[in-house]
Order: sequence, then structure tokens, then C-alpha cells
Amino acid sequence: MTQMLAASPDAAIRSSRLPRLLVVGDSSTCHRLQQILQDEAFQADFRTDAGQALEALKTFPYRVLVTDLDLVQSDIDLLREIRQRRLPVKIIVTVCEGNVDQAVEAIRSGAKECLHKPVEEQCLRRAVERAFRTPTLHDELAELRSQLFARYSFDSILTKNPRMHAMLELIQHVAQTNSTVLIEGETGTGKEQLARAVHMAARHRGGPFIAINCAALPETLLESELFGHEKGSFTTALGQRKGRFELADGGTIFLDEIGDVPAAMQAKLLRVLQERCFERVGGTETLHVDVRVIAASNRSLQQLVREGTVREDLFYRLNVVKLDVPPLRERPEDIPLLATHFIVKYTRSDAPIKTLSPAAMDVLLRHAWPGNVRELENAIERACVTSRGNTIDVDNLPPELIVQPRAQAPFTIDLGRTLEEHLTDAIARIEQDYLRKALEKTQGHIGQCSQICGLSRRSVTVKMAAYDLDKREFKRKGHMPN
Repeated sequence: MTQMLAASPDAAIRSSRLPRLLVVGDSSTCHRLQQILQDEAFQADFRTDAGQALEALKTFPYRVLVTDLDLVQSDIDLLREIRQRRLPVKIIVTVCEGNVDQAVEAIRSGAKECLHKPVEEQCLRRAVERAFRTPTLHDELAELRSQLFARYSFDSILTKNPRMHAMLELIQHVAQTNSTVLIEGETGTGKEQLARAVHMAARHRGGPFIAINCAALPETLLESELFGHEKGSFTTALGQRKGRFELADGGTIFLDEIGDVPAAMQAKLLRVLQERCFERVGGTETLHVDVRVIAASNRSLQQLVREGTVREDLFYRLNVVKLDVPPLRERPEDIPLLATHFIVKYTRSDAPIKTLSPAAMDVLLRHAWPGNVRELENAIERACVTSRGNTIDVDNLPPELIVQPRAQAPFTIDLGRTLEEHLTDAIARIEQDYLRKALEKTQGHIGQCSQICGLSRRSVTVKMAAYDLDKREFKRKGHMPN
């Protein structure tokens, strides 16, 4: 699996912006070229055989390829495969001095420069610099693809959470197939970013990524948006229009908030998922599409099936590979990582990178983030704008992070759990809320809090630890005892 966090967040962000080159050769050659090509202006990756190199080129849009040609036919085949696939990469080859035939064959196969071995350090560096400096239309396309890949690849998903790592490892294997993916998670957890990462890792990555929010459209418009319509099929249909499935042909369609699709549309959607065919509204021609389907919901589809709002057969068709994205409150180890990432993102390029004060970081770690990563990003953007110096302090954070108590997940009835389990959870929530109110009223004073609660000081202390309550949190709020 691709290493998710190979360096610090700042370093990872800077490296993702550097132009990339790929070096192909045996281990000794790669080691020697690595020493020569160490440079802060670009990033070099290494592969030891032609097959690995081709897979890397298909996965990431490298701008320059440096390969050490020997007498193995696979090396020439690599160049021919690159030319045949029209991969936008400039090729620099190194050949043995005097081997004119090999050099000619390399140029015919698409190489832009041919260097004789042993290669002089400055000669190789100048060739690489020329390749990066010479702009072409392919280069511009490659740069755009590189930026898109850096933004939406799996490497762009910063996490230290074991559940997230396990989920990413699973989906990297699944991405190579055409299997339907269902993503469930609370609002703001990054479901669309994950869907885009799946698309960028799939065989359809060269095709379009078409997203539609199924909850944002009324039933009368949803069918036309999904499947298109023919001219005259309804009053405002002044011409033929392609739907989202048709536009996504050869790529991926992302059906966000799939649980809000009306019942009548669910049957029509089921046919597309099963057969990959449909008719436009008002049309008779059956259209076939090659499209990867990724669906997302901020509610459990299985629970919606129990409630009767989602068809059971639609759920099973969507639930081929299911991804449960944990909320941010369940992965607190990611908060400093993501906060640093957003600080870098919202700091001007001509300004020094701001840092979070220990008190501000403490506030971030104690907040429950009901809006998840999206809420954290908005909070950091505000802090970057309002902070005058190089340090973000508590005063620069949104007031609700400081004033409001730790939010809890919404309470829902799950018939898969017993009544006793639900009652236990409800009692715990009441107890936690009561203890929090007492601490707020006493400004974190344990003795006074124990008197209000009718408990011993030790019992209050134990319950505070169990509910992750810190008396310092309430002292900062400034509540005075009544």
C-alpha cells in the first residue's frame, strides 16, 4: 500500500507540488542516479524494471522519464508502449558509448535525448532541467493531471487513524475493479474526496468524474438529470439533453445522498446499476454506458431499509464494497495533522507558516466537531484570517468552539441493539450532561460540583475521567457559580 504519511505535513504538501520524474534501471544504477538527481526543484521516483515503470506511468503523470537502456528488449518495448499510449512524458535514455544502433532505436521509439555512459553528473542534470523547462501542450496537460492527482489521490488523505488506514488499504485494491462502492459517514467527513480518490486510482481515471446530489433535486427533475431527456418530452424540454449517467460514460458517477432518492426513482436506478443501460426521458433508444458507480449517504442505508424508505434490492446492489468513514471525534489523532494542513493551505505564499498555540490546540482536541473535517477547515481558515501574528491563539478560533460543550452523536434507535443497551446509553448521556452543567455552574470546582450532584469527590473525579471532562475546560469558559 502507498505510504499515507511518509513525511511531515509541511514536507508532504511541498513535495506534492514539485515536478516529478521517474528513473528506471537496476539497483546500482538507481542508487547512482539518485545521488546525482537529488534536488529541491523536483522529486525523483525509482523503478528497477520496465513493467514496474509502465504501471507507475499509468498511475501518475510523470513529466520526465530517465531510463538506463541495456540489451534487454523490454527496455525498448517500454518506450514503444509509452509512445503507443501517448503518455505525456519526456524520455531521456542512457546508452553505452559506441552503441549507435541502440541510440537510434531509442530515438525512433520516442526518446528526446540520448546520453552516453558513463553519464557525467552535470550533463544529466542539464538534460533533466531542459526537459522540465521546455513547455508543450502535453506538459500543461500533465501538470493539470498532476495537480488533480495530488489533490484527490489516496496520498492526499492525511490520516494517522488505524481505521482510516485499513479502509484506504481496502479501497486501493477495490479501485482496480469496476465494483460499486457505497460510502457512509456523517456530513463533512470527506465522502466526496474519498470517492474522487477511488476514481483517480481506478482504470476509469482518464474518464470524467460526474457528481450529483440526489437530495438537492425534486423528483420531477431528478430523472431528467440522471438519464437525460429528448426534445419535447415535457414543456421546458426545448432540446435533447444528456443525463449524468451518459456524461459519466467511461468514467465514474458519484451519487451523493443516495438515501434521499424517491421510491419511484429507486426502481429505475436499480435497472441502471444491474444492466448499465437506460432510456432518456421521452426516448425509446436504449443507451449502454461503461461507468463506475459510487454512492454515498450520511445515514445508514440498512437502517433506511428497516424504516421502509430504501428498497432492499437497491441496498444490496449498492452494498458491494462498503466504506464506513469514522467521524472526526473518533479519530482525534488526525486533528493536529489536518489543522497543520489547513494552516498551510490558508497561509499566503509570501507569509510564514502560522503555528497553533498549545491552548488553541487543546481547544481543537476537546471539541467534538459535529461538522467533522469541513468544520475544522472552516475554523482554521477563520483563525488564519483573524490572527495578526505568526501564532494562532484561542481568541482566533470560532467562539462556538470555546463556549459550547462537547457535542454528542445524535441518538437514534437501532433495532439491532437491545432495549437494555439503549437505556444504558441514555442514562450515560443524562449523567454526562448533568455533570457538565454542574461543572459549568461551579467553574470546575470539584468540591462544589460533588455537593450539587450528591456524590463524593472521588465519584465525581472518576466520572469526569470516564466522560473525558477536564475542570480546566470549564475554568476557561468564565462561568461563575450562582
